Amino acid sequence: MPSPLRHPRVILIVALIALGLLLSMHWAGRLAEQRALLERSQEARGQLELYAQAIHTQVERFRSVPALLALDSDIQALLAEPDDQRLRKQLNRRLEQQNQAAGSSVLYLLDRNGDTLAASNWREWSSFVGNNYAFRPYFSDALQRGSGRYFAVGVTTGIPGYFLSSAVKNAAGEVLGVLVVKLELEDMQREWVGQPGILLVADSLDIVILSNRPAWRFSHLRPLSDAVRSRLVAARRYAEQTLRPLYSEQLERIDAHGDRRRVEGPDGRQDYLWQRLQLPQENWTLHLLLEPQSAIASARSYRLAAAGVWMTLAFLLLYLAQRRKTRRVEQRSRNELERLVAERTRELHTAQDELVHAARMAALGQMSAALAHEINQPLTALRMQLASLRLLLDSGRDADVRQGLGHVEGLLERMAALTGHLKTFARKSPAGLRQRLRLAEVLEQALQLLAPRIRSEQVEVQRQIPPEAWIEGDAIRLEQVLINLLNNALDAMNGQPQPRLRIDCQRRGDSWQLCVADNGGGIGGEHLEQVFEPFFTTKPVGQGLGLGLAVSYAIVRDFGGTLAVHNDEHGAVFTLTLPAAEAGATA
Repeated sequence: MPSPLRHPRVILIVALIALGLLLSMHWAGRLAEQRALLERSQEARGQLELYAQAIHTQVERFRSVPALLALDSDIQALLAEPDDQRLRKQLNRRLEQQNQAAGSSVLYLLDRNGDTLAASNWREWSSFVGNNYAFRPYFSDALQRGSGRYFAVGVTTGIPGYFLSSAVKNAAGEVLGVLVVKLELEDMQREWVGQPGILLVADSLDIVILSNRPAWRFSHLRPLSDAVRSRLVAARRYAEQTLRPLYSEQLERIDAHGDRRRVEGPDGRQDYLWQRLQLPQENWTLHLLLEPQSAIASARSYRLAAAGVWMTLAFLLLYLAQRRKTRRVEQRSRNELERLVAERTRELHTAQDELVHAARMAALGQMSAALAHEINQPLTALRMQLASLRLLLDSGRDADVRQGLGHVEGLLERMAALTGHLKTFARKSPAGLRQRLRLAEVLEQALQLLAPRIRSEQVEVQRQIPPEAWIEGDAIRLEQVLINLLNNALDAMNGQPQPRLRIDCQRRGDSWQLCVADNGGGIGGEHLEQVFEPFFTTKPVGQGLGLGLAVSYAIVRDFGGTLAVHNDEHGAVFTLTLPAAEAGATA
């Protein structure tokens, strides 16, 4: 009589296995995600350093230009005599030539009051000549500290630029004016458009001044006080541009310069891996936002691997526990032992039948999408045919209607054949069923179930089955064996330029020998002796449990046959040997 504690004990064991499975998957996924995020963060750091180097190189080319031009005697002469029109025209032309030679956007000269005396764009409609820029910080910084730098939207042109300024002094060291060079970074920004991720260049106020996504530009990463907004308006730093808030929430810290954040951006709410890099010379900050998809995919793989390891360990412990229990049982009387052996044998047969059926249903699930498409084609044709029949009836064309009904009947027979194969393949086989089977018919049904995959992968099928090849067995279980062998062959040929499947059948004494060969390169020599072992597979994690060939081997052995494998010059060859059924034999 079963112990009353047996049922709670089983529940406890199942609960512990489930709890361990969840914990192992969570721990493995978390570890993989953190590792992948850290690696991705380091890659983002390297990308930001490249961007920083490009910006630094671009700015360094022009850093000394204002200071060198400030030493020019004509510039100092014009600042001393600002009303000299001849000297103004001469200096306008010189600045125009020097600006073209340097490759900058605009060169211009301001007096001590901030009025523009000469500029390289003096010919253009947006000439700076005559405009006053005393309100710009780069002007006041040059007067006070000798040089300045400032990013702002041009008041005259409306084009953003980076302004480098240098004070012009006379021999006595007195400041006469300020020479300014404007750099437009739009070309460099356009080069970033095709780069991965979202690049943001923010100034000292955390306002995005450059970006490879135009919609993110002029967003502020932190709130702006009323006092700061007033100063920006007074300096006309961003001209008429509208500053928009860019809200973000920290989800997880990755390292000292990166974290995972949820961002309410122009593209909607999304999670990003956010990496930062300071540019102290420009007082800017580079930000790179990357989608953490690789981390999610890595975590999923690690979870599956951890689940497989945990379940293997759990089953191993259960096996060892069962083995220990069996050893204790062996110490009992012989009659009790024989009863237990008989009971275990029945349970094993039941488990085997269930395992065979589960493997069949798994194969059926893999083929269901393709078979649904295969059934959908005659359904579509059937709807079109019925619409045509209505038109023919309305026009009184009875002969054409009869012909159309024949087409409808053919489509229905095709659908019935497909669904019949599915129902036959899905049902359980009666225990001990033995039938006289034509091997060619069983193979044909297996090929029909795999026909969608064979067509989609453009596999050439070569088969040679004698019509007199009769064997004894169970059609459903034999069909499952053939589907397992054919599926393995198709998997092995995945990626081959000209996949070819060869099926041959020959008489060998009192048996029929069926060979399934592919050109997938074969099985490693070290694995040939293990292919029929349970849970052994050479497929990637998540693409197979290694039960298909083990189940097939057991089925063939129940039929009194054998299943073997070897390699030829093209790939693997599985040989199925079954006892022949004599002509005229009955089930």
